[in-house]
Amino acid sequence: MTLEQLLSGIPLRSPVSASLAISEISGLEYDSRRIEPGFVFFAFPGAKADGRKFAASAMERGAVAVVSEHPAPEGWTAPWIQVEHGRAALAQAARNFYGSPDRRLAITGITGTNGKTTTAFIVDEILRSAGRTTALVGTIEYRLGAKRLAAVNTTPESLDLYRLFHELEETGGSHVTMEVSSHALAVGRVHGMAFHTAVFTNLTRDHLDFHENMENYFAAKSLLFRPASGPAPKWAAINYDDAWGRKIEPAPETRVLRYGLDARATVRARDVGMSFEGVRFTVDWEGGSFAMHSPLVGRMNVYNILAAVSAALSYQLPPGTIARGVAECGAVPGRFERIREGQPFLVVVDYAHTDDALRNVISVARELAPKRVITLFGCGGDRDRTKRPMMGQAAGELSDYVVLTSDNPRSEDPLAIINDALVGLSRCDTPHVLEPDREKAIRLALHEAEPGDVVILAGKGHETYQIVGAKTIHFDDREVARAVLKEMGWSSH
Repeated sequence: MTLEQLLSGIPLRSPVSASLAISEISGLEYDSRRIEPGFVFFAFPGAKADGRKFAASAMERGAVAVVSEHPAPEGWTAPWIQVEHGRAALAQAARNFYGSPDRRLAITGITGTNGKTTTAFIVDEILRSAGRTTALVGTIEYRLGAKRLAAVNTTPESLDLYRLFHELEETGGSHVTMEVSSHALAVGRVHGMAFHTAVFTNLTRDHLDFHENMENYFAAKSLLFRPASGPAPKWAAINYDDAWGRKIEPAPETRVLRYGLDARATVRARDVGMSFEGVRFTVDWEGGSFAMHSPLVGRMNVYNILAAVSAALSYQLPPGTIARGVAECGAVPGRFERIREGQPFLVVVDYAHTDDALRNVISVARELAPKRVITLFGCGGDRDRTKRPMMGQAAGELSDYVVLTSDNPRSEDPLAIINDALVGLSRCDTPHVLEPDREKAIRLALHEAEPGDVVILAGKGHETYQIVGAKTIHFDDREVARAVLKEMGWSSH
C-alpha cells in the first residue's frame, strides 16, 4: 500500500509531495516503540504523554512520515503530514490499511453508564451458542475466538480495533461485540466505524470530570446512534424505561427496538420472577412470546438480558437459540460475583462505582430477602467529586450497615475522599464505620456479618489492582474476601 492509499479519505492540512505519496507503507503505529521501517507514525496527545515528543524517535526507527493534527515542531525537516483530526485520521488510515473489515463483520456496539459489560458477555454467549466465531472487546478482557487478551481500555484505539477485526476475519470470524465508552466516542476512537447494531443501556451520573455535564455526556453517547461520520447503525436497541434512552433519536434509516418492562416497549419482559437462583420472565416481541431464564440475579440483569436479546433479534436469531445463550451465560467477573467459602451469609463483589449502580446492586441484594445488607464502598480519586456524597447517601439509605473505605485514591488523600462521601452517608442514621485501608475494611465487613446477611464489596469488581499515589499495587477484593473467610474458619472444601 502506498502512503497516498493509506491517507485516502483523510482531510489534510498540508500537502503531500508526489515522491512521498508513492512511498510503500508496511504498517502504522501510534506508539513510537513499536515503529518499524516503512511504518507511519501517528502522533497525538494522549492521557499521559504527547505523541509529538516521540516523533524523532519514530523517524530514527525507520518511519516514513509523522501524521499529526498539530504543525511540525520548529526546525523539523523530516516528512510531517498535518491532518484535521489526529484520532479520526488514525481510524480512517487503519480502515484503509486493513481493507475495511468493519464493513464485512457484524459489529454490536454497547454504550451506557451501567450494564455494558454484562450485556456484552450475554450477546457474545448468544452468538457463540448460534455457532458464530466471535470477538468480545470490553472492560474486563478482550476475546478473539478461543483466545483471551488483557484489556487495556474499555474501548481500544481504532488501530488496535482494526487489527483485531482483521485477525478475526483471518480466523473465519463474523461477529464482534464491544463496549463503546463515552470517552472513546468523544475523542474519535470509533470514528467512521460501521456498526450493525448499537445498544443503549442507561445513563446516570458518571465521568463528569471529563464531560463536565450530563448534556455533554449524553451527546457523546448519542454519537453511536447518529455518528458525525460514517454510516448510521443498521439497528438500534434502546432502553425504553430510561429517561435518557427515550431522548435518543436514531437516524431515519436505522431500525429501532425499544426494550423494557413498560407495556409500550417493543421487546418487553413480563411475569418477571427473581430468586437467588436467577431470573425468569417472558419476552414479548412482534406479537409472539418466548420464555427466558438466566442464572444472573436481580432486576438490573433483566434489563441487561433484554438489551442482549434485542441485539440478538437484530441478527434474526431464533428465540430458542437466544434463550439457550442467555441460560448459558453465568457469572460475569466482578458483577454481583458471589464468593463462596461455606459461610452462612452471602458475599458478593461488584463493580458498582456510581450512586445509581450502588443503588442497583443493593436493590438486587434486597430482592433476595436478607436479614441485613452490609455495604462496603469507596470512591475513586482524581475523578468526579460531586458523585461522592451521592454514593454515600445511596449506601446509607439502602443498607443496614456501611463500611466506608478507599477505592483507587490515586493522587488524592484517601481521608479527604472518605470525608466527601461521608457528607451523604451522614444524612442517614445507618450505622457505619470508616476504614481507609481497604483490606482491613473488608475484614471489618465480613466479621460484622451474621447468618442470613448479604455483604456487598462494591467499587472494584474485576479489578486486580489498587492505585495509591503513583503506585499500582496488586489488590483483588475477591482474593482478600476468600482469605478472610478462611481465616474465620470457613472453607468451601
